[in-house]
Formats: sequence, C-alpha cells, structure tokens
Amino acid sequence: MGFTRAELESYRGKPVPDVRGDGLRLLIVGINPGLHTAAVQAPFSRRGNRFYAALYRAGILDHVIDASEGFQPGDREHLIARGVGLTSLVAGATARADELSTRQLLEGAAALESRVAELRPAVVAMLGITAYRIAFSRPHAVVGRQPETLAGAELWVVPNPSGLNAHESVDSLAVAYREVAIAAGIPVYPQPIS
Repeated sequence: MGFTRAELESYRGKPVPDVRGDGLRLLIVGINPGLHTAAVQAPFSRRGNRFYAALYRAGILDHVIDASEGFQPGDREHLIARGVGLTSLVAGATARADELSTRQLLEGAAALESRVAELRPAVVAMLGITAYRIAFSRPHAVVGRQPETLAGAELWVVPNPSGLNAHESVDSLAVAYREVAIAAGIPVYPQPIS
C-alpha cells in the first residue's frame, strides 16, 4: 500500500487508536504516530521499523507482526493476549517526532499519567530518552528503570526502535524490551536464534 507525499500529509495531526485490553501488564509508549502509521491505523507500521522484530527477538511475541498495511487479523489480539498495550505520548501524527513542541510533550506526559492511572499496567516503557527527558522534565534521566513511578506503575525508558536511532540494533532493542517484559510479569518465550 503506497501513499503519495500529499496523501500522507493529509494524515498530519490524526490519532491512532491505542492497543489495550484486559490483563494489561506492559504499556509501551511511543512518542507519537508517524504519518504512515496514521494512514494505516496501526502503531509502528513504517516498513523498516524494528519494533515488532525486536518484540519477537525479545520473546514477547511468537511471530513478527507486519503492520505496514495495517494490522492483520489476530495481530491486535495477540498483543493484548500477551498483556502488551501500545499508546503514544502525543496523539497527533507528524512526519518526525522532532516536529513536536515542548508544550505538546509536556501536555502528552500529563495525559499519559491519567491514562496509566485508568489502565493500571504493572510497567510503562517509554520509547526514547530525549522525548522522555523533555516531557517529564527530567533532563538528566538515563535509559532503564526510573526512580519514580507513573501513576503507580514502574516507569522505564527504553531505546526507540526508529531507524533514526542508528546506534541500536534489533538485538540490542530486544535485550531492553525483554527486561521490561520480565519486570511486567509477562512470561517470555525462549529467544529465537538470530
């Protein structure tokens, strides 16, 4: 499913529905949807995004989800059955996360805290240290478990799977994602051989 630049631009500011359900253990928080993600209405859908491959390598999923044309039947249900939810810090789609203002990130953090209080996951994993530092006014935060909680949930910052985060590989992302899944009490699968 290809989109022209003009078609993608028509999705600017559009939200993508959260993935969430009963038994939520781990809420993974992206910065905000990309234009392609908004177009197909599935998180992390841009071809080449390493998110679902890293979840598979981490032993969180039993297969790699290909959301490039939207979720396939059963994808959303598999995430929910595994106790995984997906949401965004900022709801509106942009071409790149660096287009977001400080105000949008701060407002997103407040909205996220309310969502976490409602959903009550065991662990919240924020994808991306830079956005986290700004949104939560923690300029010296480092990747890993944070000293504070978010609405009672353990709060972690893990690497962003975007290709723009070139110093991370699928394997290094998988290590971080497996750690948060275990902290959330998700029974992980044996890690596949690379």
